[in-house]
Amino acid sequence: MIKHKDEKISKGNFWERNRKSGGYLLRKTSFDAAYKVVRFFLLFGMCFLILQPILMKISVSFMEERDLYNPMVISVPEHFTTDNYLLTSDFMSYQSSLINTLLVSLTIALLQIAVCTLVGYGFARYNFPLKNLWFACVILVIVVPPQTISTSLHLHFRYFDVLGIIKLIRGEELNLRGSVLPYYLMSAGCMGLKNGLYIYMIRQFFRNIPKELEEAAYVDGCGTFMTFVRIMLPDAKPILTSCFLFSFVWQWTDGFYSKMFLGNLQLLSTQLSVLADRMDVYVINVLKNPGGASVGYTNCIVSTGTLMVIVPLLILYLFAQKGFVESISSSGIKM
Repeated sequence: MIKHKDEKISKGNFWERNRKSGGYLLRKTSFDAAYKVVRFFLLFGMCFLILQPILMKISVSFMEERDLYNPMVISVPEHFTTDNYLLTSDFMSYQSSLINTLLVSLTIALLQIAVCTLVGYGFARYNFPLKNLWFACVILVIVVPPQTISTSLHLHFRYFDVLGIIKLIRGEELNLRGSVLPYYLMSAGCMGLKNGLYIYMIRQFFRNIPKELEEAAYVDGCGTFMTFVRIMLPDAKPILTSCFLFSFVWQWTDGFYSKMFLGNLQLLSTQLSVLADRMDVYVINVLKNPGGASVGYTNCIVSTGTLMVIVPLLILYLFAQKGFVESISSSGIKM
């Protein structure tokens, strides 16, 4: 009874205040309500556009082949099966590919962040000859697609030499193609995947740290290196976390550098790219169907393989989302 009475009083106060404001309160309240409704539908639409393809892949991955061509089956499988995952795992050599991908992505990400941190800190804190020119080269690394220099990279590592020393000793250049060494050399030289972007982000972060922190460390007796390690690096954890996660995820799904340099190593990205061909070979040679695999079932296997590639990244995000969000917010404030 008291609650009902309070609601009547609040409504009366609202209309009374609206009358005194010349209708402004009603217009403002209506605008706020309409804004919330429009924002809800926009956010819902964006989430649907992002999640709907993944949800469809999950649904298709549990369907038998007959469900793919059944017009009555849309999202929920009529004949539920996990054979698609077993078949895809066999095609991709999933266990060994997962271990190789994890090792390569982790080591490459650590190497890239280590060298990019040093370079980004140098650009942010020190003056040296042709500094602007070198930083323009960093921007070019970001802007120019790596595909434009693929031929040069191929020839450079196919006939690898250092000032003619290797040819002088061995009589011929080294062929580094087909090994992981070229990719590690490129990452160590800040020419790996997205290295220019990491340098730029780290440089912007360090530029916004007050120089008084370094000066106070110098007064207390810290040298340049110890100031960097003990003062600057702990403060840079947010941006380093962001860059590390970006590097790890991009390396995990990379197909360009992996095919060029790591072709002899089984990785999830390279195994996924040949999944359709292996499905055709399986149907023709094992199932004795000369027509090959159907388009629908081939897409089903590819969708299953795609899910198996991104699931470890989703698990990583579940554990790292707190630190990642904090790093983005902190670096956004300082940048």
